[in-house]
Order: sequence, then C-alpha cells, then structure tokens
Amino acid sequence: MANLKNEVKSNDATSVARIDMKFEVVVIPVSDVDRAKEFYVKLGWRLDADYATDNFRVIQFTPPGSQCSVIFGKNVTAAAPGSAQGLYLIVSDIAAARAKLLGLNVKVSEVFHNEGVYTGPDEPYLFGRMRVSGPDSEHRSYRSFASFQDPDGNGWLFQELTTRLPGRIDPGSTSFASANDLASALRRAGAAHGEHEKRTGGQRDENWPDWYAQYLVREQSGEELPQ
Repeated sequence: MANLKNEVKSNDATSVARIDMKFEVVVIPVSDVDRAKEFYVKLGWRLDADYATDNFRVIQFTPPGSQCSVIFGKNVTAAAPGSAQGLYLIVSDIAAARAKLLGLNVKVSEVFHNEGVYTGPDEPYLFGRMRVSGPDSEHRSYRSFASFQDPDGNGWLFQELTTRLPGRIDPGSTSFASANDLASALRRAGAAHGEHEKRTGGQRDENWPDWYAQYLVREQSGEELPQ
C-alpha cells in the first residue's frame, strides 16, 4: 500500500510539471480609467484591448518586450485605486530606462540600490528594506532600482538585470525581448572583448564572432563569462 501511495504522488507531481502555467496578466486598480489609459499610452506601452459594455470596461496594456500585461477598467477589481505596489519592470540599462521616463515628463526616483547602511525613512520596497542612494557600485544584476507611479499611485520599480541567476535561463536557448536589450548585450560583449584583446597582446581577434556569441549565451544563462 505504501509503495502504491508513493507511486500515485510521483505520478501527480509528473502530471503537474507538464502543464504550462504562463503568468500573463496583472490587474491594477485605478479611479479614472481614461486618465490611466492616457498615462500608459504616453509610456509607449502597447494597447492590446479597450472593451466596454454598459457597466464594464477593461483595458489591457503590455510593456515593451514583456510577456506579461496589465489590465484595468470599470468593475474590473474591488481593490482600492493605487493599492498595487512593487510591480517590477526588468531592464538591462536602468539609466536609459530612467532617462526615457524623464524625457516623457514622468516623475521617477533617482537610481538606488538595496545594500548599505540605514539612510533614513523612505517609501518601502523589497520587504521593507531601505533605499541607498545611487546604483550598485559594481552594477551587479538584481541590485539597482528606480521607481515611479501612475496617476493613482500604483507603484512600479525598474530593476536592472543583465545576468540571470543560474537555472533561470535554458543555456540551449538564447533570446532577447527587444532590439534595445540585444544592443545593450552587444555593448557589454564589446567592452569585455576589448579587455580580452588587451590580454592577448592587443592583436585583432579574427574569431570575435564566436567570442561574442559565447559571451551573449553565457551571460543570459548565468554561466562563467569567457575571458
């Protein structure tokens, strides 16, 4: 009987593991639907839907390069407007992402990171840790942030990420969400390759395409970068 129970549990786990569960939509509560729509249009997010009936309206936007969308509208959620907080937007260049919003006249915080000494009260993030001014000194992935809000106060966080933790990316599959992400990765590869050429006597590396390819793949999968 014990063996049978173990076999059933094993089969259940296997069957669950085979079911794709793609997280694709987050609901954000707003008080003025048209004002919120105008804000996200200004950000350059893709408008996927604006559907309405007599007592219902739903609008869906998708950030550039994202596989997840947000929806808001009329009678979409009972949550208080502005109560959605800690909504992460992953970017490969946080300075560029912040500059983009400033260029659109959107108020955005300075870049900050999540290490260091206590610096005084500030709005909470990351389970209540306090903000430390400036980007991470080594520009490590997952460490640098900037925040902004929509007109209702729903809180968004840019998080800079160039190399994912091992196990998050299939090393046999490399992809980029946008041309900007690919361009940023190529710039990092170019800078690293320049250091590589210095170490090899300053001679031109005729196999640079192979080196770049290895760099891009390993960076995404969290493997050791080529030297």
